[in-house]
Amino acid sequence: MKLVAGAAWLLLTALAGPAAAQGARPGGGSAPLAVREIGSMHVGGRVAAVEGLPERETVFSPGAPPLRVAPNGRFHVEQMYALFVKLEAPRARYPLLLWPGGLTGATWETTPDGRPGWQMFFLRAGHDVYVSDAVERGRSGWARFPEVFAGEPVFRTVGEGWALFRIGERSEWDDDAARRVPFPGGRFPIAHWDRFAKQSAPRWTTTDRQIQAAYDAIVQAVCPCVVMAQSQGGNFAFTAALNALDKVRAVIAVEPSGTPGADAQAARVGGVPHSVVWGDRIAEDPFWSRIRGNVERWQERVRAAGGGADTLDLPAAGVTGNSHMLMMDNNSDDAASRVQRWMEAEGLMRD
Repeated sequence: MKLVAGAAWLLLTALAGPAAAQGARPGGGSAPLAVREIGSMHVGGRVAAVEGLPERETVFSPGAPPLRVAPNGRFHVEQMYALFVKLEAPRARYPLLLWPGGLTGATWETTPDGRPGWQMFFLRAGHDVYVSDAVERGRSGWARFPEVFAGEPVFRTVGEGWALFRIGERSEWDDDAARRVPFPGGRFPIAHWDRFAKQSAPRWTTTDRQIQAAYDAIVQAVCPCVVMAQSQGGNFAFTAALNALDKVRAVIAVEPSGTPGADAQAARVGGVPHSVVWGDRIAEDPFWSRIRGNVERWQERVRAAGGGADTLDLPAAGVTGNSHMLMMDNNSDDAASRVQRWMEAEGLMRD
């Protein structure tokens, strides 16, 4: 699909949200983007057989005659969805793959208060961008459980992320929006918390193997590339680099919640630069301080093998108040600019 610059801007306005239509663009740029192609793909997965379940009769549309539904047979399962936007003349040497945490690819697309998200920021910085929904989330789709996915899905309440994502103290959450008290100086746009909570999608805690396989599949399909992942996605990104040393040219982990196991050979990724980004209030949070300790030990192993494992600690850099969802905070462009400068310093952009 060939798009002139004006048509590209109209299409990308839909991706970026209301703020884009008002001229608010990452980096302060004003020129429309020249886009070569917008599309999507499903990668990975397998065919699974289900048998032994009873048939039932279902009406699919009001007024339609009932149909017999046979739940037995062979089904495509464990595939992963990705949306891509390719530029006419990318500055980046490699595509940028954006992998979410426990939510969906919406993490990267538009902030809860309607500003362009990191998808648009990095497009404007010159990257072809792929945004994924992990296996069993969003447009990747479910599979039957427990016949295919072990266990049951986990559903996140409206307020669950308030403390977990370091928006405020657990005791300061309230179902009444007017009574919620965030941390002083917090950057998350709490007036739009309920809009953010609508991004929650059912997830499983038993599908790490399947998710990793799908991420490895997209690496094989579109890379060499740079992988940027947040939260749960961080471990998948670290492992994807281990599994495809010739494909993953850099890993950027935004507050990763996990790392490869003790038996992982960190020396193998010595040639793959890593950067880990942290927001604020981690030292005061026992859960996140423990996670950060685990990640720092992984980084130490990478450095001991001669690799690059940098840390962008936003509070240490004088940027305070960021939550776990720092790509949605009101200074999200500032954080993204610092990540972009790291990529430039690593030679991942063309001159």
